[in-house]
Formats: sequence, C-alpha cells, structure tokens
Amino acid sequence: MIAGGLSVLFCGINPGLYSGAVGHHFARPGNRFWPALHRSGFTDTEWAPEEDRRLPDVGLGITNLVERVSARAEELTADELRAGGEALAAKVARYGPRVVAVLGIGAFRTAFGGRAGIGEQPLGLGASRLWVLPNPSGLQARYRLPDLVEAFGELRAAAATRSPSPSE
Repeated sequence: MIAGGLSVLFCGINPGLYSGAVGHHFARPGNRFWPALHRSGFTDTEWAPEEDRRLPDVGLGITNLVERVSARAEELTADELRAGGEALAAKVARYGPRVVAVLGIGAFRTAFGGRAGIGEQPLGLGASRLWVLPNPSGLQARYRLPDLVEAFGELRAAAATRSPSPSE
C-alpha cells in the first residue's frame, strides 16, 4: 500500500504467519498497530486490518522490510534485513513520503546499521524524515498500548509539520 505523496510510510519488519495467511498488515489479533494508529489521531475510527488498502486515501502507506513470512521476526537473517533496508530506500526514492516510520528498533538497527532510539533519527532516508517506532506486536511486552499511542502521536505531530530542506 504505497503511493506518491504520502505523509507517512509505515514499515513493518515482515509479515507474521497470520498476516501472511490473510494478506493484510498487522492482522494478528492482539497486534496493537491499528488501535495505536487510531488513538494517536491518524484515523477517525479504529480500522480493521482488512482496510489496510485504504491507507493511501488518508495520506498513509504501509510496507515491510522483508516480505518473507515467519512466525517471529527473530527468524530473519541480518542479510535479509540489510537487503530490506536497501529495498526500502529504493521505495522511498520512488514514492517520496514525507516521513518513513520503521516499526521495530532491533530490525532498524540491523537494516541500517548503528545505534538508534525510538523517535526521529538524525539522518533521513533520502529526502524523507526517518523515525523508529516500537514494534506493535502483542508479543512485545516492553511497550504497552499507551506507550505506542504516545510514540505514534509524536510522529503524527511531526509529520504534520514541514521538514526543513537540506539547505536550511
């Protein structure tokens, strides 16, 4: 679900078994992506995963670092994640979203190298601003739904503002 002119392109790690089976992003019951998206103000109602194809209609998009389905993201190799980072960079160059938000700090660190924290990263991805958000999987107990809503809300506020050009 990518189109030109998006405000935010969300990037998951890879499809889990359930999402892969049903063909929709963050589809497993208990995944907190859709509740966090709504409660942070990106959508007026809480969407079902089956509505993911509508995201470009509201200026949002969604993709994955790695397309291979797995039971857990930890099953992916570092090479797969690095190749996914390169593929994401190519998508970003093609579609030019204002902000790219990778959902999962460990996957981000492997895909792009180096250290990173939750929130905006010091370097962008091409001309796009780059963010890291917590992984919304229900398997990730470190971040509760209110924490996710806060992180998504910070992204939403930042995406609504104009980012300075490199010459500014």
